[in-house]
Amino acid sequence: MDHLVWNMDPVLVSFMGLTVHWYGVLFASAIAAGFQVMKHIYTKEGLDVESLDNLLIYCVIGIIVGARLAHVLFYDPSYYFSHPVKILAIWEGGLASHGGGLGAILALYYYKRKVKLPFLFLLDRLAIATAIFGFFVRMANFANSEILGVPSDKPWAIIFERVDMLPRHPAQLYEAIAYLTIFITLWIIYKSTQMKQKQGAIFGLFLVLVFSARFAIEFVKVKQAAYAQDWTMSAGQMLSVPFLVVGVILLLLPYLRKPSV
Repeated sequence: MDHLVWNMDPVLVSFMGLTVHWYGVLFASAIAAGFQVMKHIYTKEGLDVESLDNLLIYCVIGIIVGARLAHVLFYDPSYYFSHPVKILAIWEGGLASHGGGLGAILALYYYKRKVKLPFLFLLDRLAIATAIFGFFVRMANFANSEILGVPSDKPWAIIFERVDMLPRHPAQLYEAIAYLTIFITLWIIYKSTQMKQKQGAIFGLFLVLVFSARFAIEFVKVKQAAYAQDWTMSAGQMLSVPFLVVGVILLLLPYLRKPSV
């Protein structure tokens, strides 16, 4: 059976010593797409659009630092502690979504203190932007031939020639499609239902959908953490469980709470 062979050059362009990687371009696209979603929401709701510049800066820092530290600490600590300079080489890939999510939440909390808006109100709206952000990041992983799936004989399996000649599940594309679907779902809910009035519900649904998808797709991913190779669950699945629990609570709580008189 013939399989698609993927051997994309990670460098988009190199000119006069300046190298631009596909990963960086797609990551920048993720930030831009998320910003445009938040700008539309702020405009629609009559909020201070200019304050989004601060939110963008805080979130970019929070996401990158959180995602990188989570990857270093939870997925390959022995390598990075032996090569500490490599911790800074984010253009080579290696950003853990769990840490990025926590970094974004901390950044949003800092931003919330300045704009005086309810924290859950902001989380509900940022969740929509984060879903489209995740789509572009996983496409960046695909461009980089990283976060690989396990070998497979499925007709849609892909050979990542930069790694080996084995056809594998395109786990990055599975996640990218999942995040794009989640974005569309949350966007429709936000535009067409009253769920946005239930503070925390959209964010809770986001956590449930994202980390359910993440948990399921981990079954066809190569385990990234060397220390977890013999575990029943991967490190990614174990890290997803707390987010799932919090998501279920946030999703149900507004509907279980008695309305105030």
